[in-house]
Amino acid sequence: MWWIKSYIKRHRLSVILFIIFGVIFASIFSLYHLPVEAVGYALGLCFIVGVIVVTVDAGHYRNKVHQVQRQRQAVRNGIEELPQAEDSLEEAYQELLYQVQQERQEQTSALMKEKTDITDYFTLWAHQIKTPIAAMRLLLQQDMGEIEQLYEQRKECEGELFKIEQYVEMVLQYLRLNSSINDFVLKEYSLDDMIRQAIRKYAPMFIRKKISLEYEPIEEKVVTDEKWLVFVIEQILSNAVKYTAECKVSIYMESRMVIIEDTGIGILEEDLPRIFEKGYTGYNGRSDKKASGIGLYLCRQILQKLGHKVYVESEPGKGTRVKLVF
Repeated sequence: MWWIKSYIKRHRLSVILFIIFGVIFASIFSLYHLPVEAVGYALGLCFIVGVIVVTVDAGHYRNKVHQVQRQRQAVRNGIEELPQAEDSLEEAYQELLYQVQQERQEQTSALMKEKTDITDYFTLWAHQIKTPIAAMRLLLQQDMGEIEQLYEQRKECEGELFKIEQYVEMVLQYLRLNSSINDFVLKEYSLDDMIRQAIRKYAPMFIRKKISLEYEPIEEKVVTDEKWLVFVIEQILSNAVKYTAECKVSIYMESRMVIIEDTGIGILEEDLPRIFEKGYTGYNGRSDKKASGIGLYLCRQILQKLGHKVYVESEPGKGTRVKLVF
């Protein structure tokens, strides 16, 4: 019978007022020297009526409490089945519950989407990293043969190992970028130092694919995060190397923008508006069958967090220009 205590607590002001009114009523009768029987009769009638009203109201209150208790599960799944509000206070509480439920659903949807995105990416990543691992295993299983053949096998192994390092670095940056805690450290850095770091990392790939590099020192400084911006430049160079064969890549400054230009296969016009979308690979990526659609997405997300911008111009068969604006 716990609900009785709850009912009394909820209506304690009404009970106190009823008692006060009864005392006032009796006092007035006493001051006017009215018969005690009349006072008792009036109080008795008021008491009987009060008991009837309270009993009916308490029964209604009990039914409502039980109804709300039965609908706890409905509240967890959706609060559409809440009983109809009887006054402004209950209506305000229900509106508050609706708002809380809506915000919870939005948060749940966002978390589910993030979980799905991470699962999809790791699934793709697992398939991608299997390819260089399998290639290295095949190379190691081959007979060593002559020195030249051994040297070529070593070079191929180094290339596959480089791809594994790329994939691992990309997944680490993906997790860090989507983390609630980031490690951005904004300072003034030399653009040339950061570009040279990326060039040194990809130098073996340029040599292996016989791609020439034209680099004009920029001699500018920018407020940014060195580690994240180097990662962005590396991703752009990675795409340039991947889709360029025996041509050249140029890095220079134009109109206060850093340009990374290649003479590769280019990007179709219909693919350009979507190249920064997560998971979008475009025609070239589908032909390559190894693209993840994550690299350029990460680049834009990182640059936005750093306060920088990126633009891409391209023409099929003539190459691509990536413009970094600081």
